[in-house]
Amino acid sequence: MKDGPHAVDVHVGKTIRIKRLMRKVSQTELGDRVGVTFQQIQKYEKGSNRVSASMLVEIASALDVDVRSFFEEVNVGMANDNPSPSEEFVVSRDGVLLNAAFLSIKSEAVRKKIVKLVQAIAGMEQTDDE
Repeated sequence: MKDGPHAVDVHVGKTIRIKRLMRKVSQTELGDRVGVTFQQIQKYEKGSNRVSASMLVEIASALDVDVRSFFEEVNVGMANDNPSPSEEFVVSRDGVLLNAAFLSIKSEAVRKKIVKLVQAIAGMEQTDDE
């Protein structure tokens, strides 16, 4: 018997979290939309409780996304590898909100300037630490 949730369940849960945060929907609100508690949504997002196929369809409908989008980038032989710090940040609340805000900037030129600014700041911090 293996320990912990299956990697696919974790992936689907993280994807639910990302899509929920990008749409600025709270766990309570999503739970209300699909008929479960916010605690159950938390368990789905952590991968500790598996999401049934029918519930996944309900969640997809509540978030106005295609149910297939929860399985993008899933590898059949996924292992329960520990995510890197950058992967953890991407699925964190701050990471998802930052990404959503960045993507809402219409001007590509402004987005490029922001990336250059952040890279410059990161470069400055690296030289300060040395």
